[in-house]
Amino acid sequence: MDTKTKRQKLETLGPDYRNKNFEEVEGNFTEEQALAEAERCLGCKKPKCVEGCPVKVQIPEFITRVKEGKVDEAGDIIRQTNYLPSVCGRVCPQEKQCEKNCVLGIKGESVAIGALEKYVGDRTSAKVQKATPTGKKIAIIGSGCAGISAAADLVKEGHSVTVFEALHELGGVLRYGIPSFRLPRDVLDKEIEVLKSLGVEFKTNVVIGKSLTIQDLFDGGFKAMFISSGAGLPKMLDIPGENLNGVYSANEFLTRVNLMNAHDQQAPTPLRIGKKAAVIGGGNTAMDSARVAKRIGFDEVTIIYRRSEAELPARKAEVEHAKEEGIEFLLLHSPLEIYGNGKEVLGITLQVMRLGEPDGSGRRRPVTIEGKTVNIDLDTIIVALGTNPNPIIQRSAEEENMNLQINERGYIIVNPETKETSIKRIWAGGDVAPSGESTAINAMGAGKKAAASINEYLKQK
Repeated sequence: MDTKTKRQKLETLGPDYRNKNFEEVEGNFTEEQALAEAERCLGCKKPKCVEGCPVKVQIPEFITRVKEGKVDEAGDIIRQTNYLPSVCGRVCPQEKQCEKNCVLGIKGESVAIGALEKYVGDRTSAKVQKATPTGKKIAIIGSGCAGISAAADLVKEGHSVTVFEALHELGGVLRYGIPSFRLPRDVLDKEIEVLKSLGVEFKTNVVIGKSLTIQDLFDGGFKAMFISSGAGLPKMLDIPGENLNGVYSANEFLTRVNLMNAHDQQAPTPLRIGKKAAVIGGGNTAMDSARVAKRIGFDEVTIIYRRSEAELPARKAEVEHAKEEGIEFLLLHSPLEIYGNGKEVLGITLQVMRLGEPDGSGRRRPVTIEGKTVNIDLDTIIVALGTNPNPIIQRSAEEENMNLQINERGYIIVNPETKETSIKRIWAGGDVAPSGESTAINAMGAGKKAAASINEYLKQK
């Protein structure tokens, strides 16, 4: 089964309809389609797909239950290690993880593990079983993937878990960074409600490091703390003209649309929606930004990337969706200067590039073609070059004279296996740690490691 056929089976909506609204792009398997896809699984005795899963979902086991028509049991198996199957089935890069390791992929198409996980997650509910209370309080900072994964594992051990979220809605980057056409809000809300039913307490509009300090939490009786405050500090281009009106970081742009409805001109702080927008970058966030810009009213949206299409870090499906929805790609071009009228953006000057030898990432390095530049007229530029860790907690720890060790880029240094920091009773994980946990499922894996270590520590105490 090739990728195109698989996506047809997922009932992808037409692009002319899709790029004007925020409805979910990919549909779900029907029962017949799910059974047909599940039948393709060989049920390997030593499944390499599980090795590729950061939270070690027992993939052949849950797919076997789908084959047998026991979807509820399939859901129970997934949730033994992953409390967010509906989320992960939609946003995880399965083609780089579990599906990449599927033996069927050697000569053909891997089993659509992500689509099956989504199918099972949407059709089942978690069985809520409250543990005997231990009386020990744990603070979790941030309600994104790492935080809610840790919260789920710790509350199941009977601990009292409180999640502190800086924003007014829960979900972290799952809510403010990922558009609803990829992750519907009712799906995310359903997963969070499960945690609430297990007894996890959530407190919004609390900025740890500002509203409360680390010491405040310890003084309040919390025995352990897991920092999963994410990567909220955007990387910018550092070129002339970057401060002109009409230049946004992807972080700001997506947050304002996803959380604040800023594309509505009646909103308290509306975005200025022009005619021509460019997104700088080639990852999933760049694709999200471009596709959102198209939906909120920009006539022309172009992704500018300094390498070729073969080096794009975004998921293949996201690139295909963007092309279908009318997003243009200007490859082998790199920003030199943003020009304007002294106040607003009017365009960008780009350096033309070529590909050289591979760099440390294995991708071919972009090389400047001397003397060759182009100008493009624009009214909006969205910079999607990634993010650095949110620095608020690190600064607060320094002000409190706590020895919280961070590296030169501001990431909290942790033990890669236990996620312990340099301060006793504090763990950290997700995008705030330098461990390459930038995907949802990797962040969840970090949360699970931290939860296991915290639980062991509390048992010893």
